Amino acid sequence: MELEATAIDIGTSRPLVLLNTTDADELGAHPLDRVRIRWNGETVTGIVKRTDELVEPGTVGVTEPLHAVHGAVDVKLAGTPRSVRYVRKKLDDVELEPHELGRIVQDIHEHRLSDVELGAYVSGIYANGLSLEETKHLTEAMSAVGQQLSWDAPVVADKHSIGGIAGNCVTPIMVAIVAAAGLTMPKTSSRAVTSPAGTADVMEVLCDVEFSLAEIEEIVTETNGCLVWGGGVDLSPVDDEIIRAENPLSIDPPGQLMASVLSKKRSAGSTHVVIDVPYGEGAKVESLVAARELADDFKRVGDHLEMDVCCAITHGTDPIGRGVGPALEARDVLAVLEGDEDAPESLRLKSLRLSELLLEHCGVDASAAEILESGKALERFRDIVAAQGGDPGVCADDLEPGAHSTTIRADRTGLASRVDNRQLCDLARRAGAPLDSRAGLVIHQTATNAVEVGDPLYTIHAETQSKLEEAEALADRLEPIRVRSKADALVERR
Repeated sequence: MELEATAIDIGTSRPLVLLNTTDADELGAHPLDRVRIRWNGETVTGIVKRTDELVEPGTVGVTEPLHAVHGAVDVKLAGTPRSVRYVRKKLDDVELEPHELGRIVQDIHEHRLSDVELGAYVSGIYANGLSLEETKHLTEAMSAVGQQLSWDAPVVADKHSIGGIAGNCVTPIMVAIVAAAGLTMPKTSSRAVTSPAGTADVMEVLCDVEFSLAEIEEIVTETNGCLVWGGGVDLSPVDDEIIRAENPLSIDPPGQLMASVLSKKRSAGSTHVVIDVPYGEGAKVESLVAARELADDFKRVGDHLEMDVCCAITHGTDPIGRGVGPALEARDVLAVLEGDEDAPESLRLKSLRLSELLLEHCGVDASAAEILESGKALERFRDIVAAQGGDPGVCADDLEPGAHSTTIRADRTGLASRVDNRQLCDLARRAGAPLDSRAGLVIHQTATNAVEVGDPLYTIHAETQSKLEEAEALADRLEPIRVRSKADALVERR
């Protein structure tokens, strides 16, 4: 069918082809079918969207990935990508071959799968899981797509947490300590998936996080480290597409999680990686047995990729730090680095423990505590913030939370018997985090604290009154910090 192509912007990165219903009927094209467009001796493929209003008969609209296409074009129906068959196999719980996983990764990278098909892929992984062999080959395929960083240093340090713990922002502190110890640590981090703040969201409160590869190399050459958004430099870009599909479902299945983490690390040129695997009620991994299994699998996949991976299995029952949300977590980070006596001790201790482990793992004889207490870590962190375009003089007291707030208080006397990370994260997200950087929670109690009637449990901060009211309504239905009598609390903690 001969049509006239015109560019249309409907706010999508998908290669959509908008056909008027009349033309679509004549072509026999249904929603989400593929069409092949021949133009100027070239051929491109797009996903069909039918419309009565956005384009006139005789015209085909093309979205941003296809904007080079214009003028007279020939439009024909195209077949479904082979990877869709492989997605169906995974939905049927059939183990995929390496070439099948590679084809899925390539088609995701080339935007050949519709949002529905991408959603089916992550649903199949969530429902039926990935074998260890599938995870190895998927990680390898994902890391082979996109750009790669390489470094002259023989040892390149890295760290990742699988997430799920409120306020667990140890990464900026670790990078400052490890870089101050002389190691190269180019940290590429993600934005939030199911949490109220990823490391990139936290750092964006203080400085820029989107840089080109050349700019990252310059920052690392100057400071030994960086804290940037990995999606901004096309490192394992398929991971970002998969995360986009996982977000609405708030899922992060183990096999895909490992492929996501380690494909990014391999693309970033990391040689020695520490993975933080928190476990406990309300965490992503709830049992010690499951945490050990996941840690073993991380190590096996790392060996397959020739990366030296070790895991720290940490308690994930309680939040780390007091703030939950980008600005509130950034405030905690600065307080620890500044040596503030009121800085959250849980965040300081976990940052030191993981830093010591990473230094030892990389064969460096240095004391993380000494580097932190001497002010060298703070100095290096300020260097990194300055190199990334931020204010190196920013202090914890400079960061104000959202002006709209309410404090939830205890309605009984007893002990805080349980703190639910998942519910705290849900509340912070309902308040607007991470998109509203100053939204989130401040946690006033941890498990086993003695609590009196009227004592503050947590404070919700939002940037708008409407978001605060939404979070309050959710808080009425949840109990993220449970207060029970001392006798009942001791029974629950056993």
